[in-house]
Amino acid sequence: MTKFSLTLCAALLAPPACAALPRSADLSLDAANSLAHTAIDACRKQGRAIVVSVVDRGGNLVAVQRADGVGPHNTEASRRKAYTALSTRSSTLELARNAAAEPDARNLASLPELLLLGGGLPLRAEGQVVGAIGVAGGGGALNDHACAVAAIAAYPTFERALSN
Repeated sequence: MTKFSLTLCAALLAPPACAALPRSADLSLDAANSLAHTAIDACRKQGRAIVVSVVDRGGNLVAVQRADGVGPHNTEASRRKAYTALSTRSSTLELARNAAAEPDARNLASLPELLLLGGGLPLRAEGQVVGAIGVAGGGGALNDHACAVAAIAAYPTFERALSN
């Protein structure tokens, strides 16, 4: 019984194991919905209708919003752009340009979930990638990219997006 008591006391006095875990910023549902809404508004002001997907750091879909009249294929395209930006931690427009210019980078286009088409950007907060946004349906990669940049720029919580 004494050995058990000593073990129990040692366990209770030891620092918790979670103290060694790093603190990380998380993407909330409210933030994801606000980003999506802001992207839709930014494109609407340009006369464009889009679909926006926002994923968290694990690639899980947190929010998806679709403006009226957008083709159904754009929902999946926006999700894949967000996933690609998260997975590669870079702009999908930049990835597409690199793939066009670099023979070795072209192989990225063959990975099933990646979509090398502008409109996806990682979301960075406190120096960490906390998720990503994907925009599709805005009439081209540059338009989709611009709407994603505008959404991120509207929130000081997120570090400045690439403006390729």
